[in-house]
Amino acid sequence: MITDALTASTRKMVLSLASAKGRKAVGAFIAEGTRCVCDSLGKFQLLHLFATSEWLAEHSTYAPVATQVSSRDIERISQQKTPQPVIAVFRIPETELYAYDGDMALALDAVQDPGNLGTIIRLADWFGITHIIAGPGTADAFAPKVVQATMGALARVKVHRVDDLADTLRRSGAPIIGTFLDGDNLYTQDFPLSPRPIIVMGNEGNGISKEVESAVNRRILIPSFPPGRQTSESLNVATASGIIISELSRRIYGKTTI
Repeated sequence: MITDALTASTRKMVLSLASAKGRKAVGAFIAEGTRCVCDSLGKFQLLHLFATSEWLAEHSTYAPVATQVSSRDIERISQQKTPQPVIAVFRIPETELYAYDGDMALALDAVQDPGNLGTIIRLADWFGITHIIAGPGTADAFAPKVVQATMGALARVKVHRVDDLADTLRRSGAPIIGTFLDGDNLYTQDFPLSPRPIIVMGNEGNGISKEVESAVNRRILIPSFPPGRQTSESLNVATASGIIISELSRRIYGKTTI
């Protein structure tokens, strides 16, 4: 049972987790809201669970490991504009080395926006992708904005941080797919999907770096419709990720019946 009172030092510790420096010092991250917290329980080591009496009345299963606090206390430690009645602090797991296992995976080349990263993790979870390789410059998967954007998906998708993304991709032995303006049309071109590929998504402003591009062996393009008309210069990286994952999943798993 967690018996810590919400002391000034505890509040200070929880608030420190908003920064990368604080998360590194404590070795922990914060999750807020029922979905995010409950999905993470059992997947990450729980350090603290703070909840209001009203929340605990509805979720009595968690009462033995919770510290009951007031709504005011929740507001004082929350990172959200509209605080939720439950906040948890979890231990950040040790980064696992990525090993290609034959399943489709995502690789992120300096995807910097926390909202984009959180959405991509959530997309991966929806389509059954359980591994994301995060290269240098990619946002911290355990930052509060990322954790909240995943809506609990972070508990089911492993994010592997690597120092050299290009080298990791080359060593994987997997087909490496990247998006480029001179790539083949995603919808009209056939390309091998066995073994399943690693899909590389690039930086919001600069796309895939030259170094990582050297590891790509299949270049694709998401076309605009109707062809030839003037349109936006590029798609948001999370949106593009969803389009590519959806199309490749359709090809791999075939048509589903609803």
